[in-house]
Amino acid sequence: MTPSADPDPDRPEDDYVLSDQIGYLFRLANQRHSSIFMERTILDLTPTQFSALVRLAELGECSQNQLGRATAMDVATIKGVVGRLKAKGLVELAADPNDKRRLIVSLAPGQGDLIARLGEIGAEITRETLSPLTPAEQRSLLRLLKKLT
Repeated sequence: MTPSADPDPDRPEDDYVLSDQIGYLFRLANQRHSSIFMERTILDLTPTQFSALVRLAELGECSQNQLGRATAMDVATIKGVVGRLKAKGLVELAADPNDKRRLIVSLAPGQGDLIARLGEIGAEITRETLSPLTPAEQRSLLRLLKKLT
């Protein structure tokens, strides 16, 4: 069953209909977006790896924990993501000279072209994900999602 375009105006507002629930609709939208992402991604990057690389390029060298906070990933998740990016040769790790317990993450040398390509791919993915909406609807959706986060 596909979600209804609009709730049934004759149905009482307190009736629970799965197809009209925000979590259900978010999941369907996320599945659509994930499918588009997986068709377009390069280097077998996952969405979390993609986000970490792009954010690291924005931030520059930073601690692994700082990168996790900047990408909304918990400590265990960012550790795994960074480890996989390191295994792919995309990032480098070093001990913080001021605190040997802290890891500093940086892009591996020569990744500027990759980061530029990721920006292009990310924009394509966003355009395709939002393509069923008018430009005004796209702006409204993004504005409202930012308000929820």
